[in-house]
Amino acid sequence: SQQIQFADDMQEFTKFPTKTGRRSLSRSISQSSTDSYSSAASYTDSSDDEVSPREKQQTNSKGSSNFCVKNIKQAEFGRREIEIAEQDMSALISLRKRAQGEKPLAGAKIVGCTHITAQTAVLIETLCALGAQCRWSACNIYSTQNEVAAALAEAGVAVFAWKGESEDDFWWCIDRCVNVDGWQANMILDDGGDLTHWVYKKYPNIFKKIRGIVEESVTGVHRLYQLSKAGKLCVPAMNVNDSVTKQKFDNLYCCRESILDGLKRTTDVMFGGKQVVVCGYGEVGKGCCAALKALGAIVYVTEIDPICALQACMDGFRVVKLSEVIRQVDVVITCTGNKNVVTREHLDRMKNSCIVCNMGHSNTEIDVTSLRTPELTWERVRSQVDHVIWPDGKRVVLLAEGRLLNLSCSTVPTFVLSITATTQALALIELYNAPEGRYKQDVYLTPWKMDEYVASLHLPSFDAHLTELTDDQAKYLGLNKNGPFKPNYY
Repeated sequence: SQQIQFADDMQEFTKFPTKTGRRSLSRSISQSSTDSYSSAASYTDSSDDEVSPREKQQTNSKGSSNFCVKNIKQAEFGRREIEIAEQDMSALISLRKRAQGEKPLAGAKIVGCTHITAQTAVLIETLCALGAQCRWSACNIYSTQNEVAAALAEAGVAVFAWKGESEDDFWWCIDRCVNVDGWQANMILDDGGDLTHWVYKKYPNIFKKIRGIVEESVTGVHRLYQLSKAGKLCVPAMNVNDSVTKQKFDNLYCCRESILDGLKRTTDVMFGGKQVVVCGYGEVGKGCCAALKALGAIVYVTEIDPICALQACMDGFRVVKLSEVIRQVDVVITCTGNKNVVTREHLDRMKNSCIVCNMGHSNTEIDVTSLRTPELTWERVRSQVDHVIWPDGKRVVLLAEGRLLNLSCSTVPTFVLSITATTQALALIELYNAPEGRYKQDVYLTPWKMDEYVASLHLPSFDAHLTELTDDQAKYLGLNKNGPFKPNYY
């Protein structure tokens, strides 16, 4: 097979004899940096294809062209990716089974804006199985798995997304999901708040029909609370991000595994003995620090919150200001959800070959704009890896142009996404079916009962057996035997 592989590489090389030739060769050989995760798809999925998906006329096997993806012919690869993801998302599959009889989302028209990966595809197809109609776009210009988007389009989902969209494409895709003749959304599932923002800006009338918004990121939730404070939130919203299952699993455990994956795939860096600074010690920062420490890195933490800072100290990390360590560190990772955490001044003082990346949702944490100046040279090294070179020859390695590292450069553990996706599905069902007046125009946390239910759906994967309280014990603790086991304020 080695020979066939090489022949394929040569073929890829000869296909682009002009200016792109060299890049194609290095990209096809370096499997870690191809646009796609399945090796078969990597040959068909060349980002050197100049034609924008917006210009292509594509139809799926049923003759529908109600989608815009990179290449519909990749649907078969995408279907396999989705099938792999389904194996580790048993809770969603069991939701589908439970709802085969009743369709709790019958009549729901959901417009979604999330990362489009094999895992979200399992969520989208679960929502469809529960009776919903879905239109979907991507919340990040780099995180779409092209073959998965193709598989969704083939299955009849109106999906508008491809890897490497421009800023203009990004908003065009969102617009195509919302602005449709004869179809009006009545539910929003958002990740980062861009879709909600677009509807507010362009089509505020749609909110008359919307029964609720489900939002899953720190950034998006922050924007919802701002709207609520200003009295501009005109529908109920469910804050999935702060549900315990999302915070502890998606933010902490997911980042504990995917930070290393993203860094290894892009840079092949060795972590033992490296000095790393992690900005922010929330759940994402805690996960990143734990993983780096376990591999022998020397980890510094920056923090604004005295409680988080104290936690970092207790976990054995030095809490410093970024300016104190910027000259000596080998890697800088932002996880704050804030803006301008790493400024041009910091970037100027970094040592040669320092790696800079972001694990927060938005691309605001590293001031990338300040690097697009004439005196600095940008050199694309591989997919999602740029060397920014200073006049004196110093270079900084910037990953994913400051966007979300794990979803832009690698994948995220499927099991963790199953937990978030199940919570999102249940939140949509709850808001969609809630009687008039149960939820006001405000931001709500998911109820404890829902979090516990999501957790219990995932226990069978581990063959875990819960202990049940006796009547006497339940009375002693003042609890119902079936939960919820924690008070609302916990």
